[in-house]
Parts: sequence; structure tokens; C-alpha cells
Amino acid sequence: MEQIPALELKNITKTFGSIVANKDVSLCAEKGEILAILGENGSGKTTLMNMISGIYYPDAGQIFINGKEVVITSPKDAFDNGIGMIHQHFKLVDVLTAAENIVLGLKGRFNLKSAVKEVSSIAKKYGFEIDPMKKIYEMSVSEKQTVEIIKVLYRNANILILDEPTAVLTPQETSKLFDVLRRMKDEGKTIIIITHKLHEVLSLSDRVAVLRKGEYICTIQTSEADESILTEAMVGKKVSLNIERVQPKDPVDRLIVKDLQCLNREGVPVLQDVSFSAKAGEILGIAGIAGSGQRELLEAIAGLQHISSGNITYIDPKTDKQENLRDKTPVQIRQLGVRLSFVPEDRLGMGLVGNMDIVDNMMLRSYGKGKSVFLKRKEPRDLANEIISSLEVVTPSASTPVRRLSGGNVQKVLVGREIASTPTVLMAAYPVRGLDINSSYMIYSLLNQQKANGVAVIFVGEDLDVLVELCDRIMVIGSGRIAGIVDGRKATKEQIGLLMTKNFKEPAEDDRTEDTN
Repeated sequence: MEQIPALELKNITKTFGSIVANKDVSLCAEKGEILAILGENGSGKTTLMNMISGIYYPDAGQIFINGKEVVITSPKDAFDNGIGMIHQHFKLVDVLTAAENIVLGLKGRFNLKSAVKEVSSIAKKYGFEIDPMKKIYEMSVSEKQTVEIIKVLYRNANILILDEPTAVLTPQETSKLFDVLRRMKDEGKTIIIITHKLHEVLSLSDRVAVLRKGEYICTIQTSEADESILTEAMVGKKVSLNIERVQPKDPVDRLIVKDLQCLNREGVPVLQDVSFSAKAGEILGIAGIAGSGQRELLEAIAGLQHISSGNITYIDPKTDKQENLRDKTPVQIRQLGVRLSFVPEDRLGMGLVGNMDIVDNMMLRSYGKGKSVFLKRKEPRDLANEIISSLEVVTPSASTPVRRLSGGNVQKVLVGREIASTPTVLMAAYPVRGLDINSSYMIYSLLNQQKANGVAVIFVGEDLDVLVELCDRIMVIGSGRIAGIVDGRKATKEQIGLLMTKNFKEPAEDDRTEDTN
């Protein structure tokens, strides 16, 4: 007898104005399996899952749970049908505890003692580590994600949807999450995971459903797939997985950081004795476990982080004049003629304004150059249209608010704008996070173009395979210190991994081993 799917979609269609997000999508997820949903940015993955979880309502099509057709018009309807979604951006109240967030919105009288007991029971069953009485604002990213997962389990969800669950997790945290998901699968739960990381898809899922431009393409047994097969199904053509790396030409120092130290709000050092140089015409990669000081380092260079000691020296490519950027604001740095671009980790928090359209976000780079109270929109509009065309940004128009774009398309807009400012130093923090493989390689190509143009590129990445293939030198940061700087052409993932976990309790004078070739 054929098993009835836990979830089945038939001919689901959803449009937003002229944009067709999903068209006649039919697929199913079995009981006790992990199904990965794969597709390029803007292929309709998140929209499809949002219809299952009650955030959107389909224009056409049917949804079946355990063989029974259901109508889902709200997240409550989804929970009533045993469906829970863990979003990429968490929906938690910071000032409440884990237990309070988990029971928030449920009917009936709230009993804290009972809630704490049940939360602890769920955590123990699946292997979570959580303090039910801990406030959300005191938690790490992985702890917040744990709260979100337990919240849907607390509501007896049997179908769990996770949207980019590893986007901001360390490799260790990702491994723990996958162990938990496998336990859930063994318990008969149905897990649907949206991710762009092909190695995660291959290591975790049972089957892979592929979407392309809003349409269902195929479902592949993971055991019969590899990265090239998945990429070809996702993109519709063969994509080379080799990252081009050309030899740097005349790599002269463009930025010199010396004995840099920064403190956080509590006065605890987040960067200590950091010294290195970024050279014109090369890509300097930065590796490290999340929270090791990568963000603070780039923000210090950009003038966004206070420096307690040390210097950051910029060498002008035309005059060889040296400028100390310490204690300079971003505006003062620009006024010095320093052409420095920063692609921050937080796209919509620091990089772009979500409620503004693409044109206005281009204008954020140029409005200060105006000579009257009236802003000129032609050049920003031309730039916006050029970025949309060259980077294949999926958007109805340049007048669309950025918050309405998918995460990958937001990233393309941000990277495109910063590169268009013709920098001499380009800093990019996780520029391909959340991007599909085709878009990722587009960004790698842009970084290589900047390198060829003589730009000093600083690239913070989380994929060690990419760092080894793309970067000329790789600097490893651990606990706010430099664990080592190695030649990207000779380095191995194992070597970088050992440096990432280096113990700094007894730092030695020879901790820094820089290969400048």
C-alpha cells in the first residue's frame, strides 16, 4: 500500500503584481524524511513555504496534509494542521525569556512553572541546550534559533520548515543542529529545509526538490546526486565550480593595520594587537569562528568602531601619501579622498534602507555631493538599472522597496552599489551568505575583477573551500587576535581549521606567520 505524504502541494500559484513567484508547483514531503528545497535566489522557495505556513495565501492550487485537503489562511491555521516554520529572521521578543516566547500567543492561562518543565522536556528529548529562563537579548544566534524550533514543537508541529537555518551558525553549531534534525526525522517528523549550501543538502537531506524561476523542475534522491548535478538542475545549465584565481600584479601595500585594539561596550577587548597589510591587486581572505572579531575589524577600518589603540594607515595610489584613518568618521574618511567601500554583514541594518527603493539606496552614496536642495535622480536611476541588468536582480522595477526583494537580490544590490563607487579598498563581509551557487560565483567574479583593477580586496568568508580557492592570502582570527596569515595557494582547510581553534591563553611572539608571496 502506497504511503500517504505528510504534505502534498498541487498546482500552487502565487503572483505579486506582474511577478509570478510560484507557477503550478506540485511536490510532496513524506513522513519521517528531510526534504531540501533548492533553487536560485528569487526562484520562489520562501514564498512557497510562506503559503504552507499561513503567511501568504495561494492564488490557485491545493494543499493536502496526510491526504486531507486543508485551507491555510494564517499561521494559526498552519499550527492547527501541525505545521511550524522557523524563519531566517527570528520572530522573538528580546525582553522576554525563552519560555515566555515559546508560549506567547497560546490561549489559556499562562503557567510559567509548567511551561519551563515542558520546554526542558522537549529540549532533553531532542538534545537541545537551552535555559528556559534566559532572556532572548542575552542569547547567541544558535540559542535564539533553538527557541524558535522548540516554539513550534511546543505547538505539536509534525512538519517543520526551516529557512536558511545555518546562515549565521558556526560549523560546530551547524553540526549540532543537524544532529537534532536527524533525531526529529527518526521520531517521524517531516523536515523541510531551504538552504543554498550544497554540501549541507548532500549531507543532511533524503530528497531534493528543485525550483527554477517559480516553477517546479524535479525531485532528486540525494544519494544519487552530487554538487554538479544539483547545480545543473537548479540553474538549467552546467556551471563550472572552479573559482578563477589570477596571480596578483605588483601587490603594494594599500592599507596597513598596526597593533589595533578595540573594546566593546563593557570594556572587554574584541580586537587585540592586530597587525597586517592589505595589498593592491590581491584578495586577502579573513577566516575565523563567528564572533572572533571579523565584524569589529572591518567596522574599525570603515570608521564605525572606536579604536582604543593602534593605527590604520591608508596609502594613496596616486601620490603615495599616507593617511592615518584612526578616529576618523566615515564622512571624514571620504573627505580625505580615501575610496573605501564596505559591504557589511547586516544588509538591511547597515547596508541598505529597506523601505527605500533601489534608486534611493543608490543615492545614499551620492546625495552629499549635491550642490542644491534638489537631488538629481538620473544618475542613481541609471546605476540602479545597470546593477539590475548586469547582476540579474529579480525585481519588478528600480522603484521597488528593497525590503520586498529576496535576500540574495538585496545582496546583489548592495555589492553592486559599493563596487560602482570605484573603490581602491573593498571590504566585503560574508557577501555570498544566503546566495545560490550561480549568484555566489557572480560575486566571486566581481571580486576578481576588482583585484584585476588593482583594488585591495578584503573578503570575510565562512566557506573554507572558497577561501582557499579565491584568496591570495588568508588571515585567521581567533578571540580577536591574529592566529596566522597563510598563502592561499598553499594552505589547506585542515591548516586553517587548526588556526581557527588556536588557544590564545599564552600568546607567543611568533604567533603571526605571514607569507607575503
